Amino acid sequence: MSERPEDADSVILREMTAEDISAVHQLECRLFPVDAWPLQMFVDELGQSDTRHYLVAEAAGAIVGYAGLMCIQPIADVQTIAVIPEQEGKGIGSALLTALIRESRRRNAEDVLLEVRADNPRAQQLYLRFGFEQIHVRPRYYRDGVDALIMRLPLSETVPTTEAERP
Repeated sequence: MSERPEDADSVILREMTAEDISAVHQLECRLFPVDAWPLQMFVDELGQSDTRHYLVAEAAGAIVGYAGLMCIQPIADVQTIAVIPEQEGKGIGSALLTALIRESRRRNAEDVLLEVRADNPRAQQLYLRFGFEQIHVRPRYYRDGVDALIMRLPLSETVPTTEAERP
């Protein structure tokens, strides 16, 4: 699988491989210094392809974003999604999220869930644009005490978000 975000001509999305884990982990530590996943977590996640799906966004041979999904029917859960600040606003996050929603549908999930930091309005707006709704708050979920907003996208009630996502 390889596709391009609409606004980022030089960016492609592809499945994450074991060879990507080191670079992804470096980005994880940079982007989420308080809550970064340990390297082994990425190794473990990639080893569960029956319930997991991980992607990277690549530009000029470098990983500039990544995303992951866990799907255990009837629920799909966005495990992680990140884009480096230098590439924000170019459609990469939207392309990653579209790919995760498409994979959720392919795996016959009924809902997609995710947690987002209460202090991250940019990410919240992305999810709202895709039709996610806030359904719960997990107080002090993150290590630094910030709440997590739990958001849900009911797949049975949504229309595909892009032409490529339509059956």
